[in-house]
Amino acid sequence: MRIEQPGKVNDRITLLGRNESCVYLVDGKDEYAILGGGMTYIVPDVMAQIKAAGIEVEKIRRLVLHHSHFDHVGIAPFLKQQWPWIEITASVRAKQLLAQEDVVAGIVGLNQMMLPKKNEVAYLCESLDIKTIGVDKTVAQGDVLGCGDLDFEVIDVPGHSSCSMAIYIPRGKVLSASDSAGIIYGDMVFAAANSNFDLYQESLEKMAEYEVAIHLFEHYGALIQPSGNGFMKQSMADAGTMRQWVEKIYDKTRDEQKTVEALLEKVSKTASGYFLPKKIMAVVLGQMTRFIAKQHGAKKE
Repeated sequence: MRIEQPGKVNDRITLLGRNESCVYLVDGKDEYAILGGGMTYIVPDVMAQIKAAGIEVEKIRRLVLHHSHFDHVGIAPFLKQQWPWIEITASVRAKQLLAQEDVVAGIVGLNQMMLPKKNEVAYLCESLDIKTIGVDKTVAQGDVLGCGDLDFEVIDVPGHSSCSMAIYIPRGKVLSASDSAGIIYGDMVFAAANSNFDLYQESLEKMAEYEVAIHLFEHYGALIQPSGNGFMKQSMADAGTMRQWVEKIYDKTRDEQKTVEALLEKVSKTASGYFLPKKIMAVVLGQMTRFIAKQHGAKKE
């Protein structure tokens, strides 16, 4: 069952934000945590949803950033300014990236581009008047974070990005992997192997070893799957298909740009209405193509 709109996922987890950019409020009884950093434009939705739920914001103690991409850290500056007590948590690599002014300038620019009429959300523009995004706590594979009576197990899952991590909550068998598990995109799971296709597929295999009843994604909601790891099997299969597409088209064209154009057309036919502009989708496909091109170029030299 898909939960695609804000509301309860189970008795401990609430989907906040919007369908295309969502984060999750986790109830640890004595305290709360937010999983995922979303895009800046969902801030009004998130704040209204928290208020409507009657949550004491002082009990929201942690914000977990699964990786450093612009569409997954956008609410962090605003929340830190509003709630200085909140502990922003991410991987060591994510902290390094979010401390770089050029990286954060890109994050700011893309989040500003996605904002509605700026005169209506001036305070959000102000929240993006930043040079860096501070990470208060870094974690790595095997670490366990506490959230009241819940444990968050940290899993390193590089491949989508060099800094990606997932959170597994044993109680409820919940996996929050952001884009590292793939993105449900029409009839397929889009293989978001932006950084390294080999590591992306290895990370899928790692996550498939966990018993998962609930998958939390930052795009297009949550998936409740009491039957087991069927989603991860599909994600691994679709990643293999995507890789075959890239390899076949690149081997035929021997041209990265032509490969991206052909892939963009192929993916667009599979599903329409994706939240990211085509030019950004083209960047993602370009990153995957570049990785494959390097491998195939080396083989043919």
